[in-house]
Amino acid sequence: MNTLYIITGPAGVGKSTISRAIAGSLPKSAVIEGDDIYNQVVGGYILPWLEGNHLDVMWKIVFDSIKTYIESGFDVVLNYIINPEQLSMLKKAFPDVTIRFAVLTVDEKTLLARDSERPLDCQMGERCLDLLREIKAYDYGYDCYLDSTHLTIPETVSKITADDRFVVSC
Repeated sequence: MNTLYIITGPAGVGKSTISRAIAGSLPKSAVIEGDDIYNQVVGGYILPWLEGNHLDVMWKIVFDSIKTYIESGFDVVLNYIINPEQLSMLKKAFPDVTIRFAVLTVDEKTLLARDSERPLDCQMGERCLDLLREIKAYDYGYDCYLDSTHLTIPETVSKITADDRFVVSC
């Protein structure tokens, strides 16, 4: 059976890095970068946290992509900022798929340092800290948080792929 890995956390926490590392550790996998799909819109682009955004279109594409990859025998790694309601939608949409869900966090100093290393047009500054606080306040219904401040990339990948606390029950 294939697995859907969902990696979330604030901007700059390392979602993309960890997602690619997880996918690279699997024999047949695909990475879906939520930001890449959201940013495909050019004309009419609205920042995702503003009213009138096109998140509904992005989510349709994400769900269809996950379905296509899973049906084709791939493990899928999705990374995007996911709230509890969106996690619930993913669980309902893929009830027969093993889902591993991890919320990456780091301390504020590390988050700002990582954000400053991103390309200038991707840096979010203080918005990263706002997202960190917001995400830490979410109740996903179980212990899915992983503080990766002092973990290497392989250690983080190992915890997410091997620790059963990241398996979501439907």
